[in-house]
Amino acid sequence: MMKISVIGCGYLGAVHAATLASMGHTVVGIDTDADKAARLARATAPFFEPGLEELLAEGRATGRLVFSTDMALAADCDVHFLCVGTPQSKTSGVADLAYLEAAARSVGRHAKAGAAVVGKSTVPVGTVHRVREWLGREDLGLAWNPEFLRQGTAVKDSLVPDRLVYGVADDDGGTAAARTLDTVYAPLLQAGVPRIVCSFATAELIKSAANAYLATKLSYINAMSELCDAAGADVTQLSAAMGLDPRIGQRYLAAGLGFGGGCLPKDIRSFRAQAQELGVDSVDAWMGLVDAVNEGQRGRVAALAADLCGGDVAGRRVAVLGAAFKPDTDDIRDSPALDVALRLAAAGAHVVVTDPKAINNAWLRFPQLEFEPSLPAALQGAELVLLLTEWPQFRAIDPAEAAFRVRRPVILDARNVLDAAAWREAGWELHGLGTGDALRARACA
Repeated sequence: MMKISVIGCGYLGAVHAATLASMGHTVVGIDTDADKAARLARATAPFFEPGLEELLAEGRATGRLVFSTDMALAADCDVHFLCVGTPQSKTSGVADLAYLEAAARSVGRHAKAGAAVVGKSTVPVGTVHRVREWLGREDLGLAWNPEFLRQGTAVKDSLVPDRLVYGVADDDGGTAAARTLDTVYAPLLQAGVPRIVCSFATAELIKSAANAYLATKLSYINAMSELCDAAGADVTQLSAAMGLDPRIGQRYLAAGLGFGGGCLPKDIRSFRAQAQELGVDSVDAWMGLVDAVNEGQRGRVAALAADLCGGDVAGRRVAVLGAAFKPDTDDIRDSPALDVALRLAAAGAHVVVTDPKAINNAWLRFPQLEFEPSLPAALQGAELVLLLTEWPQFRAIDPAEAAFRVRRPVILDARNVLDAAAWREAGWELHGLGTGDALRARACA
């Protein structure tokens, strides 16, 4: 087993550190945020992720996992993983590498000779060469090992990944770095996880390329949902038939409100910026269209909500089910649900938002909205209900009971996950996206 540091203990780093400790390594997680480091040291996750606190508690109990703000504690580590954030720049679509630069320079000052530095952050192609400069040393090994975590299933994705990718140099140093990573991931390799060794540039591109493809599928089926509404077709049947083609597959082919979060949107914008810089106009245009379709879904849902209130939501009580950008997380970054809620509030609606996990995060960020932790209370007196995040708790709502709470039983299922027949039988007027409904918006009484 090895001694490993994980630099940056946000979403990626905390999960990665806990996973490495569960494999038997001794791990020190380093973060500049003292409160975050202290919470992780107590085995308390600073964000909601199923299974993470159990993994943190296991690492703490065995003594193999510690967290600190003191980089000196990582000085004798054999491997340093760079797991800091690479957010979108505030002025353009490019990735902001300031945190990565600070982490690399810190490792360069403290790492022992011969240690390996392994990047996991999602970065633009060519970043590895800059990291080498920031390290300021030639006696450190270097590799890029992109992550493929999905929020809500990150622990599982770390313990049983689909693949391991090593980006290394084409020389003896690269061979040594690959051997080091083989030692780190020995339990996974022994379990048969596929391993791909490639160039730095390929490793840098692969996460963004994968996310760009997933975003393309989502935006494509959402564009089809708008076409289905115009044609009177049903996008759920359309996608089911398409998904049976093994060349296409069903995953990421569910029409709805669209994607958000801290990864997919900023990754496709960074990918687009890289294409622009490299002069690849086709990828630039393609990513621009994918992004535009995704953003357009939010405006489309807000417009449909207004239609269902007779053309104007001003003064209407609207219950929004969902604040997180997806289920099983409390992450509200670029949340489509909150985007729609804010649009309706700006149009004069009295918007009440409920969510099983993300209420506190959302309330701190958007005080102009009303938040209600109780689902029944959120539904009380609503003139329109919008299902915007497909939490299991919302899918399990008893439509008959819910009908007694609302003022007007009209719901827009913007994720197409409810049993439409059951809801209509309980007296609801239910509309989906691309399901062939003629939106006969009733004037609110």
